[in-house]
Amino acid sequence: METKSIGKICKALGHPTRIQIMTLLWRRNNRTCGEIVELIPLAQSTISKHLLELKKANLVNVKNEGKKTIYSIGLDNIQILKKYITSYLSTIEIPEHNKKTILTTRHQVKGRNSHLKKYNYQFPHKNIKENLGD
Repeated sequence: METKSIGKICKALGHPTRIQIMTLLWRRNNRTCGEIVELIPLAQSTISKHLLELKKANLVNVKNEGKKTIYSIGLDNIQILKKYITSYLSTIEIPEHNKKTILTTRHQVKGRNSHLKKYNYQFPHKNIKENLGD
C-alpha cells in the first residue's frame, strides 16, 4: 500500500511546475489558484490542471470559501514521502574505496598548496598512457 502511495506522490511531483506550486504553498499556505497564477507565469487552466494532479496524489488539500477555492499542503502524504526518503537514504553508503571522482596522486608534490594537489582528479585514460610508456 505504501509503495503505491510513494509512486503516486513521485509521479505528481515529477513536473517542475508542480514542484513550484508546492514550494509556493510551503512558503505561504492557503493560496487560491489566482494567487499561484500571479507567481507562476502560466495560464490559469494550466495551473488548475497541475493543482488537480497534486490533489489526486493527496499532496494538496482543497477548501471552498464562497467562490474561492483555497489550496494548502496535504501533510499526510508529505510525511509518508519524508519517512520513505529518510529510510531509503539511511541505507545508502558509498565506501571510500568505491568513490571514483577524487583520487590521490602517485607522486609526492612539494611546494605551496601541495596539500590541495593530492586531491587532483586522475583521468583513467591518462593513467593507461603513462603505464604504456613505462
